[in-house]
Amino acid sequence: MKFFIYTVILLALFITVYSANVLNFDDLMKGDSGTAVLVILACLCVIVVMGILLVSRRIAQKHNA
Repeated sequence: MKFFIYTVILLALFITVYSANVLNFDDLMKGDSGTAVLVILACLCVIVVMGILLVSRRIAQKHNA
C-alpha cells in the first residue's frame, strides 16, 4: 500500500509540472490554461490526501504495536 501511495504522489507531481508548462500567464482562465489551473489544483488536493493517508497509517501502526 505504501508503494501505491508514493506512486500516486509521484504521478500527481509529474502531472502538476506538465500542467504548469501549459499555463498562459497572460490569460489564466481561458482555454487550455483554465483547464491546467484546475488540474493543478486537483493534483495538489490528491497530494494532500495521500499525505494524510500516510500519516494516519503511521499513527495506526504505532497504536496497534
